[in-house]
Amino acid sequence: MAIESAATGAAGAVIRWIELPGSGPVRVYLHGLGAMAAPYFTEIAAHPLLAGHRSLLVDLLGFGLSDRPADFDYRLESHADAVADALRAAGVSGADLIGHSMGGAVAIVLAHRHPELVARLVVVEPNLDPITPSRRPGSSGLATYTESEFLAGGWAEVLDRVGPYWAATMRLADPLAVHRSAVELFRGSVPIMRELLTALPQRRTLLAGEESGLPDRADELEAAGVELITIPAAGHNVMLDQPDAFARAVAEVLGRA
Repeated sequence: MAIESAATGAAGAVIRWIELPGSGPVRVYLHGLGAMAAPYFTEIAAHPLLAGHRSLLVDLLGFGLSDRPADFDYRLESHADAVADALRAAGVSGADLIGHSMGGAVAIVLAHRHPELVARLVVVEPNLDPITPSRRPGSSGLATYTESEFLAGGWAEVLDRVGPYWAATMRLADPLAVHRSAVELFRGSVPIMRELLTALPQRRTLLAGEESGLPDRADELEAAGVELITIPAAGHNVMLDQPDAFARAVAEVLGRA
């Protein structure tokens, strides 16, 4: 295991990832809003059903091990381009891309903007549509603040509202990055992530926890060739709630010819 890095087009900011050695198709893991890759994906990447492949656990700019550029816009497209810089620096193409929540949205945009880098796409409870922010526990509360409100006191309020696991990784992120990423995530990509996902040529799988349920208009996704899988007894953090079932599902998807 090693920590690797690459300069991005974001004013020379450095994006970093934890790399597990191995062979076969490279697997790239992207975390959600306010998270970081290692706590969510190390157990999965090292799981007996998935171990042995070269795996990159990437921290998006502003989060985890990566730089926190103040002049970065934190749009989904910009996050995707920064990850693309990392993959090219690592000599990766045709990767298996696994993205959770916001990381799933970034993965969809990455597969659209840099198709040569992604062979297969597994998105886990991804954001697919624009969201109207509302102040309730969870990510949607972040975007109800203006940037100045969030930096002045909203950051502390959010850390008090969210659960202890999410707060543990969110407190390690840059507050500016968290807020801007939330605002841009709820605004969505152009075209929106749902439209991109249905049009992508890569093999696509969407995983959801049984407690969350499949996304709205799931029949349209399935009709467009997106495979839908529900993990029993799991909520939004599927890989934490049911790691064995999650690893089994991902291994089955990625093990197909």
